[in-house]
Amino acid sequence: MKAARFYGPNDIRIENIDEPELRAGAVAIDVAWCGICGTDLHEYLEGPIFIPAAGHPHPLSHEEAPVTLGHEFSGTVTALGEGVDDLNVGDNVVVEPYFVCNECAPCLAGNYHLCEKMGFIGLAGGGGGLSEKVVVDRRWVHPIGDIPLDEAALIEPLSVGHHAFVRSGAKAGDTALIGGAGPIGLLLAAVLKAEGLTVIMSELSEARKAKALSSGVADHVLDPSQENVADRVRELTDGVGADVAFECSSVNAVLDMLFDAIKPTGVIVNVSIWGKPATLDMQKLVLKEIDLRGTIAYVRDHAPAIKLVQEGKVNLAPFITARIALDDLITEGFDTLINHNETAVKIIVHS
Repeated sequence: MKAARFYGPNDIRIENIDEPELRAGAVAIDVAWCGICGTDLHEYLEGPIFIPAAGHPHPLSHEEAPVTLGHEFSGTVTALGEGVDDLNVGDNVVVEPYFVCNECAPCLAGNYHLCEKMGFIGLAGGGGGLSEKVVVDRRWVHPIGDIPLDEAALIEPLSVGHHAFVRSGAKAGDTALIGGAGPIGLLLAAVLKAEGLTVIMSELSEARKAKALSSGVADHVLDPSQENVADRVRELTDGVGADVAFECSSVNAVLDMLFDAIKPTGVIVNVSIWGKPATLDMQKLVLKEIDLRGTIAYVRDHAPAIKLVQEGKVNLAPFITARIALDDLITEGFDTLINHNETAVKIIVHS
């Protein structure tokens, strides 16, 4: 079968590899669509990061580079392994792409996303969605009902947004400020709107500002090159500041802006993955008693994220800005998102 394989920085190859074998307790899936994630771009430019380097196999998958990429994917069940009796062949599904050990303290406490050996399918091994077929343990397979398969490829990043919302402790009626209107920022905004918050977004890209407004996920979109975002947020909140803020850009200037725009006792959630250390004005954190929280991926978030879509509270269709073939992954996918990201939000790939 055809698959996109990561060998090293700027070295992803479309190759023919053996199809995965079905095993007991697992599900065989024909991949329909797979999104290109910002994490994939980081791996392509700077990796390996989450991908196990050659000579250093992952402790759970036992794989090392080259590995098959893709962790935001949807597909259709084609076979069920021994012991799987609660799905049917033909079911449309998405995958929560984890490896976990089930033995460490976080796993035993129910925080499997913080597993000491955690890895992601499509990064740490185990196949991936940038291929034609994958086999995944039943635990990680989520039925999606009649959600279209192309839109369902966005359930994984939507779950990231849902987990960030949960971590924030935000509630209906609050005002949220999101720094960065990339795919995660926009899908987080969709969750916040569905949960009854007022959403303000800060973004430079014209395409992404327009998408935030046209999709209806933002009440206000501010351009930091044109106005002082913190001042404008205070104007929009009667001088109070945002109740909660989310860093979705991995840009230090954005993080600094959030500290200026958040109200005293507010909560800032860092959602983005940083490629290098950030600096922080600790005096602002102290004097405003700001609560700065981290968030990684998702834990028990796929089911509620799917429900938001099924109930019509979140519409995923507007965020897909291109559909491409696997053979065009680099030229029409990675190159666009790296060098022309002002023209795209989410690009999905069909094998």
